[in-house]
Parts: sequence; structure tokens; C-alpha cells
Amino acid sequence: MRSSHRPALEVFRLLKPFLAWIALSAVTGMGAGVATVALLSTINTVLNRQGGMAGGLLLTFTGLCVVALVGRAVSDVSTNLVGQRLVASVRTSLARKILSAPIDALERYRTHRLMPVLTQDVDMISDVAFSLSATVISCAVVTGCLTYLAILSLPLFGLLVVMLVIGAGIQTRAMSHAMSGFWQARDHEEQLHKAFRGISEGAKELRMHRARRMGILSGQVERIVEAIRQINRRAINTYVVATAFGSALYFLLIAVILGWAAMRNVEPSVLSGFVLVLLFLKGPVDQIVGALPGIGRAKVAFARIADLSARFANPEPHLVLEQPPAEVHFHRAIEMRGVRYAFDAADGVQPFVLGPIDLTLRPGELVFVVGDNGSGKTTLIKLLLGLYAPHEGQLLLDGVVVSAQTRDDYRQLFTTVFADFYLFEDLVAQGGAHAGGIAALPEAAIPYLERLEIAHKVRVKDGAFSTLDLSTGQRKRLALVHAYLEGRPVLVFDEWAADQDPTFRQLFYTELLPELRNRGHLVIAISHDDRYFHLADRVITMQAGRIVSQEGVQEKNTVNVAAA
Repeated sequence: MRSSHRPALEVFRLLKPFLAWIALSAVTGMGAGVATVALLSTINTVLNRQGGMAGGLLLTFTGLCVVALVGRAVSDVSTNLVGQRLVASVRTSLARKILSAPIDALERYRTHRLMPVLTQDVDMISDVAFSLSATVISCAVVTGCLTYLAILSLPLFGLLVVMLVIGAGIQTRAMSHAMSGFWQARDHEEQLHKAFRGISEGAKELRMHRARRMGILSGQVERIVEAIRQINRRAINTYVVATAFGSALYFLLIAVILGWAAMRNVEPSVLSGFVLVLLFLKGPVDQIVGALPGIGRAKVAFARIADLSARFANPEPHLVLEQPPAEVHFHRAIEMRGVRYAFDAADGVQPFVLGPIDLTLRPGELVFVVGDNGSGKTTLIKLLLGLYAPHEGQLLLDGVVVSAQTRDDYRQLFTTVFADFYLFEDLVAQGGAHAGGIAALPEAAIPYLERLEIAHKVRVKDGAFSTLDLSTGQRKRLALVHAYLEGRPVLVFDEWAADQDPTFRQLFYTELLPELRNRGHLVIAISHDDRYFHLADRVITMQAGRIVSQEGVQEKNTVNVAAA
């Protein structure tokens, strides 16, 4: 069930910094509307008097034209400024919320739900913001015109109000029906984005499987696209029919007024004033009605943004976004004492529980983490990295508990290459300085690029890699260059060698990892390559969320040799 007040609160929060500009836009817009109504009154007066527009009326008419022109211009400029800053504020605010959100909350909020909010919904707000000024002016004109008609003749105005209430009731019902359509279409947009991700990321698999390819095209993409088309068609047509009804109502009103005047003694100035104003009102009312579909979509967009903001309303405490990381040292050990972490149950499935875990890791160690799929290896690493906060137990650095206040600084000890890694183009050097400001960094990268045999495809220019258009294995090698250049004390690799050919797999295990260990780094590798386990100082075996063994392989080999 959608909250009715959350979008309104979100709108107020977003618009609060711009209230002065909004007030200026509203005041000048209403001033332009009042001046326009006064112009109509002046024209009606001229039409019903002898001498035309002479003397004071000409000056009045000119002055009203200037007020209407300046008021509209100022209102448009103010609204444009608010619109630009509003969109920038929404985008920046959402970026900060996403950057500050706990990792587990981000993992639950899928990408196919996130991207439409950041693109379509924000763009929809932008479009409505830029048309807001004209709509405000039109509302002011309509209000002023109705006031003027009430002054001309209360009986005719009463008749007008009755017919307008009937028409407004029909249009309000139509808008409610169309709004439900917009909600349905927006829900389908998320499904379409998910299908498009499947087509893009699973292109190779779909090429090899005709039935699946046909199924995702006809069963998902075409079905969802057709559903969106049909829903939007019905919703927009509802607005179109309502608009057409409104247009017909205007001419019906004029006919009724002319009939009323034929039966009663109505002054010519009153009759001409009503006809003139009703004909003029057609434009402002069409502007308002034309803006209603966009306003309806914007309401849906604000609700989605409000939902996203609410899901990420509790940022990770003490996460630093502005200042550079503090210098953190790793001298003796990283320890996990009684660490436990439990995932919530989903769809009746029993929750996965990791722990309790007791583990000590020291500088200059090469540690392999092994186990079957689903044994808890990745969850263990995320706890070790400080990406997840333990539900029970403690994480310690050199005997000091890693708290919420120090967790973000603690993370700066690590360089990671996850199995689902994201490769950034720009380089960040040791100490956190951006690569663009360090002249020696391109030269420092060259030996690594050459050793990993990608120097012929990639070079460093202006602090960034020249291209990321590489195979998965080459992209992982490029991620390894990132790890080398960052020079952090702890390096974590999640199935790095899975996409490498046998030559680079052997290079990684027999040369690169031992070299990093010999430089004093703590090196942790999740791996299934049991032929290389003997190279590790320890092999940590996971099973069903628990550590079942921590073999010191090097020590074991030494003992076996001595016994022989």
C-alpha cells in the first residue's frame, strides 16, 4: 500500500531550499495573470464605448501589457532556475543516499529497480518543473477571469459554476482512472529494465539457446512493451477524451449564455464580457489540462523517489564522503572473535547464518579461503572487509575493536577484486591521491601492464586507463594493476583466476601472490584451484557458514618432509 503523504513530504523537502524563488515565480506569475485579466476587461470596455481606446485607456492598456510581459518573463526565469537546481539537488541527494546506504540494503534493492528511478523519474520531474511557470500563470488567469465574470453578473456566473462543477467532476474521475494507469505503467517499466539487462548481460547465452531467446523476446520484452503501450494509450486517451469534453463544454457554455441573454435583458457589456472571457479562457485551461498527464507522472515519480529515499533513509553511520581517508596502519593482526551474521529469511527459505567465526590474519600471510558454493566464503570476506557489520562478536585491528566510528577508516586497508567486480577507468594512487595529479603514475603502471600482457591494448593517460573494452580475463588483469598501484596492506581476490588461461593462472598463483606476500602484504584469495593450495600459508575451509579447518599448509609440508 502506497503512502499518500510520503510524496508530499518528499516534494516539500526538495523544494524547501527554493521557496523564495518559488514565491517570486508565483507572485510574478499571478501578477501576469491579473494583468491579463485586466487587459480583457479593458478590451471589453473599449468594445462597448464610443471613442475607442483613447487617452487614459491607451496608457492603461500599454502599462498592463508591460506588467503581463515582465511578470511572465520573471516567472519563467525563476521557474527555470528552480527546475535546474531541483533536478541537480535530486540527483545529488540520491547519489549521496546510495553511496551512504549499507551494502546489504543496496544488495536487496536490485539494479533494475534502481536505474529507472535515477533516470526516468528524475527526468520526469525535470520536465514538469520547466512547465510549471506556464501552468501557474494559467491558474492565475483562470482565477482572475472567474472573479471578473462574478463581478459582471452573479446569475450568469452561478450558471457557469454549475456547468464547470459538472465538467470538473467528470474530468477528476477521468484523471483518477488515468493515474492508476500511470502506476501500472511505471511498475512495468521496472520489469522491462530487468528484461533489457538480461538481453545485454546474457547476450552470449541467448545466442546459444533459441528457445530461451524466443521466450525472453516474446514472453518478456514484447509482452511488457505491449502492456506499457496499452496502459499508456488508455491513460492518455482518457485525458484526451476529458480534454475534448472540456472544449465542447466551453462552446456549450457560450451557447447557454447566449440563450440566457435572449430570454432575459442582459447588458451588451456583460454579454460581450462573458463571451470574450470564455473564448480567451480556452487557452489557459488547455494549458492546465495539458499539464495534468505530466503532473500525474511526476506524482508517480516523486512517490518512487520517496520510496527509494525511505529505503536508504538510514545511512551507514560515520561514513565519510568529503574528506580524504585517515591513515590507518596494520602491524600485528586482524581478528574475528565470535563473529556471527544472519541473513533474513525470504519466501519461506530458512535464513543463512554465518558463524560464530574465530579467525586471526597477520601481515605477510598468503591465505586461501575455500569451500563449496554457498558455504559462506563471500559473506566471510564481506565481514572481514567491514562491508557487513557483525550481528554478534567483534572485528579487531591490532587488538582494537573496529567500531561504527572507525569502520570506514578500517576499510581503507584493503584492495579488492570481487568475482562481480566493477572496473573503474581512473586510477587512485597509494595514499588516496587521484592519479591525474601524480606524473609518475603512468610510468609506474607500465611494468604491470607489460607483465600482464595488456600494455599493447591499454595505456594510462590523464590518470585513467585508455580503454576498458577488453575481455573478462583482461579486465581482471587491469583490476590487478589497480591493486598494485594502490599499494594497500591487504589484498583480497575472489576467484581472480577463474577467467584466466592456464598461463596467467599459473603466473597468478606461483609468482604474483607470493611476491605480494613477500612484500609484507596480507593476501587473501577465494579459490577452487586445489592444485595451488600448497603455496598458501594457510587454507581456511568453509562449510555451511562455519570454518571447519584452518590448515597451515607450509608448516604441514615441512613436518611431512622432516618425517620422511
